[in-house]
Amino acid sequence: MAKKTTATKDKKIFVLDTSVIIFDHNSFKSFMEHDVAIPITVLEELDNFKKGNDTKNFEAREFIRIIDKLSEGNSLQEWINLNGPEKGAITVVMNEKNASIDAEKVFGERKADHRILNATLFLQEKYPDRKVVLVTKDINLRVKAKSLNLNAEDFLTGKIKDLEGLYTGIREIEDVDSYAIDRFYSNGYLDYKEIFDETPIANHYFILKSGNTSILCFYNPLSKRLEQVEKRNVYGVKPRNAEQAFAIHAIMNPEVKLVTIQGLAGTGKTLLSLAAAIEQRQYFHQIYLARPIVPLSNKDLGFLPGDVNSKIGPYMEPLWDNLKFIKNQFGQNDKEFKKIDELLENEKLIVSPLAYIRGRSFSNILFIVDEAQNLTPHEVKTIITRAGENTKIIFTGDIFQIDTPYLDTQSNGLSYLIDRVKDQPIYAHVTLEKGERSELANIANYLL
Repeated sequence: MAKKTTATKDKKIFVLDTSVIIFDHNSFKSFMEHDVAIPITVLEELDNFKKGNDTKNFEAREFIRIIDKLSEGNSLQEWINLNGPEKGAITVVMNEKNASIDAEKVFGERKADHRILNATLFLQEKYPDRKVVLVTKDINLRVKAKSLNLNAEDFLTGKIKDLEGLYTGIREIEDVDSYAIDRFYSNGYLDYKEIFDETPIANHYFILKSGNTSILCFYNPLSKRLEQVEKRNVYGVKPRNAEQAFAIHAIMNPEVKLVTIQGLAGTGKTLLSLAAAIEQRQYFHQIYLARPIVPLSNKDLGFLPGDVNSKIGPYMEPLWDNLKFIKNQFGQNDKEFKKIDELLENEKLIVSPLAYIRGRSFSNILFIVDEAQNLTPHEVKTIITRAGENTKIIFTGDIFQIDTPYLDTQSNGLSYLIDRVKDQPIYAHVTLEKGERSELANIANYLL
């Protein structure tokens, strides 16, 4: 690669924090024609992250491989041009104390964050004619940077702009012509042009109301008409409201290959997904129920006692609880009760941490990913791109209950997926708002 010998005045220099790299190892490619600097401290931190099966470990390893390849025949302390049109250059910053301000002295502590601040201060003084920006997903580090008069930003790639306008998948329409409702009940479908001026979003769900009469329906992008949605039971689980009926319909619809279900705790996301999956088990070779493991206080699982199964057991218990609830809809001697035990024994139904199935390709699989709000957009993309023939993927989660540092309601993988994929004919989304766990749980969700 050719080395960059001159700096263009209008090009910015973006300094990447470790949090940005472990969010997405390809993040350095997101800055167009501008240049990217990596403090040596970031590489040291990534070296500590590289061992393990967690997402951050994977991202660290991948970035280290990329840096190693870039260094072939080049010095990383020089500007190395990145391949691609309108791409800038990348360098590793070794100097962390040559600026007139020392962040370690200012904040009275020697730590990685302060060394990264020093690297940014060094670049700001070395290139006074260029805008230097620290990019980090760590809010506290951004605040510290600004206190030193440094430019600091969040990494915005993969972050949705309008959370309030996030697609819900459901719309309620009042005062529909009663004759249209009658025709709908008679035929089971209706020309969408009788209700809408424009073509609805593919697989969007509607509650059409006329006086005291209402009908549940969705826009079928294949037939190009509104079709009725019946409330149906799935493996002993009955929908308790229109939203749950829509969620079941989306999961059971054979034309839909990707489903997202978003909602607060107690709205039935995981339970409905699992029950509907078991209901259609004959159409898939296996059912996978997985969730990312987010350790308490973000400590590594190694600090917990016991073997691997003992460590991950508490994190998977909510999934087993939902499975037990479904089993308890039947008596112990019922064939439906025994069928679940049979599926588990024959590994037709597998409950597993998400990290344990990394790198696999899935064909003829119904794959449920629970707690998807704790995934990055890059992780969600990686999972979906593993889908083979006759594979259906369901992501469930609550975007307001994120347990992973550096993710928020706008940057998590579930929000990103809902925002980007709507109106695709093989995709459906439902937001569940009505809590059905208990009256006590509803009070906690809305008042506390």
